[in-house]
Amino acid sequence: MAEVVLDKVNKQYENGFHAVKDLDLAIADGEFLVLVGPSGCGKSTALRMVAGLEDVTSGTLRIGDRVVNTLPPRDRDIAMVFQSYALYPHMTVADNIGYGLRIKRMDKAEIGRRVQRAADMLELTPLLDRKPAQLSGGQRQRVAMGRAIVREPSVFLMDEPLSNLDAKLRVQMRAEIAQVQQDLGTTTIYVTHDQVEAMTMGDRVAVLKAGVLQQAGDPQYLYDNPANLFVAGFIGSPPMNMGLGRVERAGDGLVVHLGSCPLRLGPEALAKAPALAGHVGHEVAVGIRSEDMEDARIARDAPEDARLRARVVLTEALGSEITVHFTVDAPEVVTEDTRALAQDARAEETSHRVAGTKFVASFAPRSRVRPGDEIEVVVDTERLHFFDTASGAAIRG
Repeated sequence: MAEVVLDKVNKQYENGFHAVKDLDLAIADGEFLVLVGPSGCGKSTALRMVAGLEDVTSGTLRIGDRVVNTLPPRDRDIAMVFQSYALYPHMTVADNIGYGLRIKRMDKAEIGRRVQRAADMLELTPLLDRKPAQLSGGQRQRVAMGRAIVREPSVFLMDEPLSNLDAKLRVQMRAEIAQVQQDLGTTTIYVTHDQVEAMTMGDRVAVLKAGVLQQAGDPQYLYDNPANLFVAGFIGSPPMNMGLGRVERAGDGLVVHLGSCPLRLGPEALAKAPALAGHVGHEVAVGIRSEDMEDARIARDAPEDARLRARVVLTEALGSEITVHFTVDAPEVVTEDTRALAQDARAEETSHRVAGTKFVASFAPRSRVRPGDEIEVVVDTERLHFFDTASGAAIRG
């Protein structure tokens, strides 16, 4: 096991494209770090630099106590799991898992011990004599994992290893990979586009946009305290709702007008974002998580100045909750960050879909809202998020 440190690491190609810009990250010994971001953000390039598959343009890359900028991949003591399984079709599962060890001319007994240990860990023992064509997608991915495990490397590098699996298998394999990493305690860098994978698997998550690190931290901390509009919109499923609001004074407190609806901010909200007072008379981006809204017909005692008037567009009954898509009359937040998020989601302009700004809320299942209903939505104003529309930065202290 080893610490991995990227100190102002850059990757710039001959055509001038700057894929990774001054990346500073320290992955602790035994830590599971997830690199996440939209397609083309530089996360796979960063991983490939750690692996030695891409040259470092500038900066310092360390694995353990060694600077590895110019070391070939075979000398870095890493093992990589790719999106494609890259299994040898003519070999058995056991031979595929142990192939790298045989190339190193390792003792046969030691190869057998390591292969069996990996097979037991990944529940592959009954399949050791099968060929890859006889395996399911999930089983093939386990074999690819086993091939990495038997090398007993200092660092695991995983590049979107679950993207070829169906939704059910992805959920299962997420848990299995996280468990294996916990059992082995091997430093792991995991790249994914799927922020649900990032939230559920990583000890820490690092969010990249256009080659620049936006924020790194505990998954729940990023969810609760996004540093900017981009992180707020990327981390979370469904993404954080955003509307343009205007901050005004109301007695000793503040009110944020979201369209025609005033939302009064209580002491806790103001304590979390004291810098909001500096935006009185100006527009800010207001963020609301889906779980921080409820059907007013259920929360009947909610104050009038904590409600949004909305028109229901679509409902999705999920059993434990109802996902409600609705529109509010607040202006849409349009910044470089929101455009990047919309492009990543391949979203069309809101004006082509609905009038107003589209929000998504998670209502209790006893809510009986239907498409076309005019409703009131209660907002937990203590959990609102605020962002500067010019810089995109979160407005807090």
